[in-house]
Amino acid sequence: MKDFIFRKAMPADAGAIMEIIDYARCRMLDEGKQQWDEHYPLLKDINADIEAGHGMVLCIDGRVVAYGAVIFGEEPAYRHITNGKWLSDLPYVVVHRLAVSKGHRQRGLGELFMRQVEDMMRQNGVHSFKIDTNFDNVAMLHLLEKLHFTYCGEIRYGRGIRKAYEKLHAD
Repeated sequence: MKDFIFRKAMPADAGAIMEIIDYARCRMLDEGKQQWDEHYPLLKDINADIEAGHGMVLCIDGRVVAYGAVIFGEEPAYRHITNGKWLSDLPYVVVHRLAVSKGHRQRGLGELFMRQVEDMMRQNGVHSFKIDTNFDNVAMLHLLEKLHFTYCGEIRYGRGIRKAYEKLHAD
């Protein structure tokens, strides 16, 4: 896909982002998945992402079609990994709350978003990309496999245990 814009989310994007998040949350709940629930993520989480400069959007034809929080720095939950270990102790980028709009699912936009994050990390001289997902988030697990992430173990949040992955870039 060539006609897209990948940019920082702005406060004016919050409504469109929440539509995407709410759709993804409802879909997960309808499918019995445990990644997100009615208490997470909320507008306050998205607003915090935007205020901190972590919120990123993928836009097509001027419309927000995907969202994720892209964080360069430490994720406190990643300090303690069980049933495995990280590939490296390098500085890393993390993506949280990745979601694609209802009308744009299964068109490769999650992959495009992640590849844009990889470009960002290379531009910032970062060589490690870490991410976690729930054991039943089949779409994300498939995407991580497709993008050659390595399963590293488990991390714990207040909401439960997540599968942890890392991908290293040498350049």
